[in-house]
Amino acid sequence: MDELIRTLIETGILAGLGLAGAVLFRSGFRLHWLVAALALNLAYQALLTRGFWLVPDPFPAADWNWTGKLAALALTLAVMSLSALGWAKCGMRLDQGPRWRGALLLLTVLTGLFFWMAISGADDKPDDLETIAFQWTMPGLDEELFYRGTLLLALNEAFRPKVYVLGAPIGYGGLLTTILFGLTHALSYEAGAVDFDAMTFAMTGVPALLLIWLRERTGSLLMPVIGHNVANGASTLF
Repeated sequence: MDELIRTLIETGILAGLGLAGAVLFRSGFRLHWLVAALALNLAYQALLTRGFWLVPDPFPAADWNWTGKLAALALTLAVMSLSALGWAKCGMRLDQGPRWRGALLLLTVLTGLFFWMAISGADDKPDDLETIAFQWTMPGLDEELFYRGTLLLALNEAFRPKVYVLGAPIGYGGLLTTILFGLTHALSYEAGAVDFDAMTFAMTGVPALLLIWLRERTGSLLMPVIGHNVANGASTLF
């Protein structure tokens, strides 16, 4: 049950930061959307971890959590199809908007950086085909559609005020999404003890800020998905 407790701690932190935001942004705050975001995170984590690791993996020979990722992705797509959210509002569109050039420039720079880092740290032993296939697909599809898609929309609806950062409208919801993304990678719970890795939080939180900027600048998940998968997949090739 350690994973369940970790998820409850993570969701509790999100709830606490959300209530703090309700005080700061009282006029634009909508409680039911914050509650929806909390419920989404609980459901997402439950599917991602196959019922907090209580459900056996139907593909025990696999080295990666394909089942959990695909189940979580299916939930996200189902939520996106609801009329209260909608595909386009969640970022499921190819149109990159009028400010796409700046976003494409950032994506190009990030792609070059990720490949440079992968080549610089290469051990001349490319990963196996399953690892390559997983890292070039699942992280970007699953995590971007959830964190920068449905969850971001719910939190943006909970906290309406935004400020423009280099042409991208960023709000408190985007900040909360970034913090949660960092927490889910850096926070762990085992044998009654909570562990928080500040370095992991920084290494996932900072890129998440850039992905949020790409998402809000273009209104689309396309560039965040590409950037995320390049970040995860580049090192598997060298």
